[in-house]
Amino acid sequence: MYSQLLLPDLQILLQEDDADGLREFCEVFHPAATAEVLGSLSSAEVWRVLSHSPLPLQVEIFQFLELPLQVTLVEGVDRDRLTQLLEEMAPDDRVDLLERMDPELVERLLPLVAQAERSDIRRLLSFPEDSAGSIMTTEYASLPEDISVNEAIERLRQQAPDRETIYYVYVLDEERHLLGFVTLRELILARPDARLGDIMTRSVISVRVDDDQEVVANELARYDFIAIPVVDNQNRLVGIITHDDVLDVVQQEATEDAHRLGAVEPLEDSYLSTSLLTLTWKRGIWLVLLLGAALATASILRGFESTSQQFAWLILFLPLVLASGGNAGSQSATLVIRLLAVEQIDRSQNWEIISREFRLALLLGGGLAVLGFGSALLFEGVEPAAVVGVTVFLVVMLGTVTGAMLPLLFKSVGMDPALMSNPLIAAMVDVFGVVTYFSVALLMHFAFAG
Repeated sequence: MYSQLLLPDLQILLQEDDADGLREFCEVFHPAATAEVLGSLSSAEVWRVLSHSPLPLQVEIFQFLELPLQVTLVEGVDRDRLTQLLEEMAPDDRVDLLERMDPELVERLLPLVAQAERSDIRRLLSFPEDSAGSIMTTEYASLPEDISVNEAIERLRQQAPDRETIYYVYVLDEERHLLGFVTLRELILARPDARLGDIMTRSVISVRVDDDQEVVANELARYDFIAIPVVDNQNRLVGIITHDDVLDVVQQEATEDAHRLGAVEPLEDSYLSTSLLTLTWKRGIWLVLLLGAALATASILRGFESTSQQFAWLILFLPLVLASGGNAGSQSATLVIRLLAVEQIDRSQNWEIISREFRLALLLGGGLAVLGFGSALLFEGVEPAAVVGVTVFLVVMLGTVTGAMLPLLFKSVGMDPALMSNPLIAAMVDVFGVVTYFSVALLMHFAFAG
């Protein structure tokens, strides 16, 4: 929206080299809106615009740019400017950028960065990708427990300019063990001479530095926190994760699940920012897998070739049968995968989910079987109708239960449940559906002949 409205005016400012106008453009709009417009310019033009604003504002705007564009921008800038940029960036955003950059360039840059930032960068880069440690920031507010509220507020005032948030103030001992926390509201309302240790909350909900980022997002959403502390295995505070970072995680995880449910390997960047070669690979690998499943179905059909020649009507109702099972399986997989994404499900609840899906399968299979029987009866007669009705019931039962069980199985062995994509579930049910369909047809034929 902003890009369409403001880009023509910005291009005129660049053509006229209007320094005052470019500075005003950077200062007037929200950094996110400014970044949206800059995303349509070349790297050289982006730096020309940013150079008309002070460094802190440059960094704030830069951090709202998409990561691929950030990487492109830093590749064409001199080292002094890049060093200043890295030192000024928020720790979590800085690490996201460095992880995308050439490792050799990062190693050449680090000696140029101030010692404090350099140590922080190396530590954050050491945490596994998608872990709590990889998305946390080390810019948190902390105080000792043996000071007064009045002194705490004075110290907090000094820390505030360099902290991402000061609403939660974490109380630590000399070895940085997390003892408790106090909110800014509590500090303001407390008596000035009250001791910090007496008003703080000692029961602190935290996450481990090696916890998966999805676990962090669920915890923050569960308790409606603005931020959540990250501790090591000795309960020492190492950082915090704020709600805005968790929103990015939630969006990322939801996008990954949506991609996998559609049988696409998750994209690191947006669709338009991803190269055609990468898109071809990430989509093609699943298409090849599904092609293999389709070939398996074809080979099974060939095995029943004589049966299909004997009963020509079998081919007529094959799409109906396979679609019923595949669609039912996709529905179950979608519901269970989403359930696992938004709620903490323990193993004791797995059987409850499977039992629930089994009962649903009975209801859905029975209803669709009646409809299938009636449809086939209008076209072909009693025997074909019986075959279609029974087969639809069986494949819907199979698809529903399979679609629920496979994501649970993947979750129990530590794999992403979303790997059970809807097309893959449908392809698997197709294989079993063909066998079931022709087997039921032969059994029914013998039953009616007898």
